[in-house]
Formats: sequence, structure tokens, C-alpha cells
Amino acid sequence: MIKHITFLLICFFNINSISLSQGDGISIGKNYRIYSSAVNQSEVFIVKHPANPDILFSSANTVLIQPSFFISEGIYVSTNSGNSWYGSDTCNGANINFHGGDPSITIDKNGTFILTRKSATTFPGVYSHYSTNNGRNWSSQKTIATDDLERASIISDSNPASNFYGRTYAIWAMLTPPYPIKFTFTDDITSNWAVPNKLNNPSFRGAGGDIKLGPNSEVYVCWAGLTSTSPFTEVLVGFASSTNGGTNWNVYEKAFDMNGIVGLLTSKQNIRVNGLPRMSVDLSNKSSNGTIYIVTAEKNLLPAGNDPDIILRKSTDGGLNWSAGIRVNQDAFNNGKTQFFPAINVDQYGGINIIFYDDRNTTNDSSGVFLARSTDGGNNWNEYQISDHNFRPSAIGGLGQGYIGDNIDITSSGNKLYPVWMDNSSGNYQIWTAPIIFPVVSIDDEIIKPIEFVLEQNYPNPFNPSTKIRYSIPAAVETHRDASLQMVTLKIYDILGSEVATLVNEAQAPGYYEIDFNAAQLASGVYIYRLQYDKNVSVKKMIKLN
Repeated sequence: MIKHITFLLICFFNINSISLSQGDGISIGKNYRIYSSAVNQSEVFIVKHPANPDILFSSANTVLIQPSFFISEGIYVSTNSGNSWYGSDTCNGANINFHGGDPSITIDKNGTFILTRKSATTFPGVYSHYSTNNGRNWSSQKTIATDDLERASIISDSNPASNFYGRTYAIWAMLTPPYPIKFTFTDDITSNWAVPNKLNNPSFRGAGGDIKLGPNSEVYVCWAGLTSTSPFTEVLVGFASSTNGGTNWNVYEKAFDMNGIVGLLTSKQNIRVNGLPRMSVDLSNKSSNGTIYIVTAEKNLLPAGNDPDIILRKSTDGGLNWSAGIRVNQDAFNNGKTQFFPAINVDQYGGINIIFYDDRNTTNDSSGVFLARSTDGGNNWNEYQISDHNFRPSAIGGLGQGYIGDNIDITSSGNKLYPVWMDNSSGNYQIWTAPIIFPVVSIDDEIIKPIEFVLEQNYPNPFNPSTKIRYSIPAAVETHRDASLQMVTLKIYDILGSEVATLVNEAQAPGYYEIDFNAAQLASGVYIYRLQYDKNVSVKKMIKLN
């Protein structure tokens, strides 16, 4: 019988308590547990709300060994940018007796939390639940598939300009021959999912699986291809893309070679690790927009050494071609140190942020957590140990040899990073985090100024009747111009192109701005907001509801 853990409000961290790291503008907060309990929390995930940057949703595989074994999915939520969290170690959606862990999470365009999970071992399949009140209560289960499968990965399209706005996608690797990747979607999470289809016809067993969306709502999927004999090494990464919401796919059974680290780490108490690919897409306003990044943990295939390293590859043409591997961790080559379980996020400014376990600053039987960050497409990296303590991993009983979970995660909002990882330093595995702030400003005569012209997506979106629009105006770069004031206009248009409101029409100093827009007098529908500064123009869509 699965035990239900009631919701509690737990406050652990004040975001004003920040410590400065290494003098280059990165600020790393104190480590804290987002939800302290006696339950093991592993395979951790975190996502942000698409319209409200204050809301974060995290989940985990939750496992209790004693006094009786149970497994479920954690629900952990912050509505104030991580200052405090509430939650439960059990998703309370019926049928609670058949929860089997392995969660994946997303938040859709309406702010609805969505969670998928496996069923109990005697009932194979993957099921979904949704919550309309920020994770406090969950719907009964919807059947996605009854296949024998690995954990599903899901994502929801929250781009108002998309033809598939609001569609939620799910993919997974089959555990039965010929081990294809399967795909499905729903346009209404309260209703049924489409009948799943095979995405590929593999000659190698598929494993893992990650799904992301491109800047024009392209659907991107990646997975590992395994050898057919033990230890089932990850030897390639497969990739597929769709530009029409999953109706048609371009499939590359081998996008590039890899040599994953699947197996047991004898130096770390025989914990189980993998090299499964994780993916992120650049959605910034920079020239790097649309670049796809895939990160793996590998060894014995350059640029990886003979010990586990973190390797990044990228594509600038939608996955048709991929770069050579880039070694992300910058410690000495072949130094006997171990990096594993990478997670990647490209922030809204185009910065590549990768976290991973790393033992370079401790003994080989222990580990800390590092962040590697690049602001030039992966050519150069700065690294930081973001964990303020190391831990000695050991297996969680009852879930297979060496199991500690299979992944960690990271998301971003503005210039803040939110990493999550599992760490057993408290006596059992718990979700730990450390809020990270990175600079997006330059300092000129002690005045902090933005370095980029950015128009952000309004929030909330959709809205009724009010929404907020944020933007930043940089200093002029021409030497003979007055950099103190620049002419700025922010206007609203209806879908036919008629101007319906002017919110800004004045000279403004470089800085960050937030405008409240009340559309109470306007009909429901799609509207366009257009920001112009000098010769720079940025346009986005928003939706007003009744």
C-alpha cells in the first residue's frame, strides 16, 4: 500500500543570502533541501512556469525502504522563485495504489501542472495526471500506453505563436524488441492522448530519450543506441525532428557516435551510472537562436579521456549535422577523476549551463556538484563547484543493483539558474539546490546597464484583463552619441495590424523596464506587442481571454 504524505509548507532559504563565487559575477547561493523528509528522493527534475517566473515545479522518484517499501512521485512547488517550497513525497492522483515512480513533468500554457509516471511493476505502462492548483491536488490517471517501457519524457508547447500552442508531447523507449522510441501527444490534458506511434525503426536498442521544442515549435527528440550484449554500452545518439507537431518526422538513427559510461562505478560503492543524452535548445534573441545542444557522459572516445568526462555536441541546422565533441569539464585530461549525470539548460541569453557530479575536489569515493557555463557556444567554459559540501554515494535498496537515480536537472528564469540534484549527506537521498545568479550587465562608471536589447514574453499569458511586459534597453555603442537617453516605443496591435494601444513613446535611459498593460476594454483574441529602440525592433504575441 502506498502511503500518502500530506502537504506541508517548508521554508529553508532566503534568496538574499548569496555568496559571491570567483569574482566573475556569478553568485552561488547556500545549498538547501527543498523538501526535507525520511523518503529517498532520486531522479530529480525541475521546470519553470511558462508565464509566471516565480513558479517552479520539481519532482523526483520517491522511495521508502522501511518500515514498508513504497515508491511514488514527489511534488515540490515554489511560488516565490525558490525562497520557500511546499509539497509531498506522493502524487495524490488516483489510482494511488498503482503509482510506480519514474516521473516526468511540464507546465502547459494555462499553468496546468502535468506529470507522467510508470505504473506498479505488475501493470506496465505510462500514465498522466494534471493539477490546476499548483500541485496541491491531482487528477485521476489517464492511460498513455500499456507498453513495457522506460520512463517517458514530456514537454508542452507554450509558444502563443505556435500552430500547436498548448499541445503536450510524450516520448519513451520500449523495453521490448526491436526497442523503438514511441511518441504521442494530447491537445487537451483533461481528455485522452493520441494513439502512440513508433518514431523510428532501429537496428540498435533505444534507451533514455529526451524531448525539447525549437524556436518555431519544432519537436526534437534524442535517445541513446545500445549494444546488444552486456554491459549494453551507449554507442550512438539517435535524433528525430518534426516541424508539424509530430505528424511527420525526419529520423537519424545515428546522429553521431558516442561511448557512454553505463555500468557500475567501483570507486563509488558500485553505484549505477549511464551516459544517456540530455538536450536543450537556444531560444534566445541572439544569432545562436535555434542551436540544439546534446550532452552525454563518456569515456575512451575523444575528446573524452579514459575516465568519465562530460561531452557536448551541437547542431545549427536542425539536427542534420553535428559538431565534433567538446569536452565540457576543464580538469586535467586523464587525471582519474569522474564526471557523470550531466544536465543542460540554455538560458534566455544564450548561455549554456551544464551541471554534473564531479569528484575533482574530493576523494574518488565521494562527489560534489559542478556547473560549467559557456557564453560563446561552448568554445570556452567557466566552472564552479556549486555544492558547498561533498557526499559519499551509496545505492538505494530495492530498485536494482547500484541504483541512486539516473539523472539530475537544471532550469533557468531570467538571469537565475535553478539546479537540482540528489545527495545522501543527510542520511538518505534528498533534493538539494543552490540558486545561482549570473550577470547580464556591464558596469560603466558604476552604473549597471543591460548589454542586450531584450523584449520578454508577457506574463501571465494568456491573461485577463492585465499582464506585464518586461524589456531592457542597452547603452548605445556609438562613440559620438548620447548614451543616456534613447527613443523607445512599445505599441499593441490587433491581429489585423491595427494599433490599439501605445504603452511607451518616450526617450528612456538604458535599464530594465516593466510595463503593466490592462486590456479590459479589448475583446478576447491574439494581440501583437512591438518594441522599437533606435533601429532595433522586437515583436511578440500574447492572448487575451474572456
